[in-house]
Amino acid sequence: MNKVKITVFKWAGAWGPFKIKIPCGECALTENIIRDTMANELADIPVELDEREWLTEWWKPLTKGGWHAPIIMVEDKVISQGMALNRGLLTQAVIEHHSTQSPINGNHVFGKENCPYCVRAKDHLDRRGIPYQYHDVIKDSRALYEMLARVKPIIGPKTPVTVPQIWIDGDYVGGADELSKIVDEYVEPNYDRGQCSISPENRQRSSND
Repeated sequence: MNKVKITVFKWAGAWGPFKIKIPCGECALTENIIRDTMANELADIPVELDEREWLTEWWKPLTKGGWHAPIIMVEDKVISQGMALNRGLLTQAVIEHHSTQSPINGNHVFGKENCPYCVRAKDHLDRRGIPYQYHDVIKDSRALYEMLARVKPIIGPKTPVTVPQIWIDGDYVGGADELSKIVDEYVEPNYDRGQCSISPENRQRSSND
């Protein structure tokens, strides 16, 4: 799996007779924030950090709109510049990129507490003995970032995102109503695998009835 590249251009380096001699406190703070975020919120995501001297390579981030160090880029997109990094911006940008590059596997319900449709969706799966991972998008910002990154390309940028958002066997289902139809008609529990299977045969047979 390809690593998500984080590049930071720090207030350092030289260009001709010009040389930066004054250390940048916000650059040092930003580096600390990046490394701590990589070790915590992004611990299970393959990430690489590339540190650069801004004055030595000032034109590289400039082509992407970055002109004021510290400049932080995720892949080729500037997410922050000119101030200490907000770790939430970094977490969101990395998760968004990673989600577009890696498929989701298994059964997942993204929802929130006290949402009746989320409760109904979980009840559908529980009654059939189908295991799943539940992600609370209010309490877990990472779950929110992943849900948005995965569902927006499917439903379109102008369609409002509601909860629950559900994937079964890695396939996007939709909400509770769509899940109820699949669970009642197509989904067969597979306890040996620890998940469920959507039977193509059942789907085809049902569509022909």
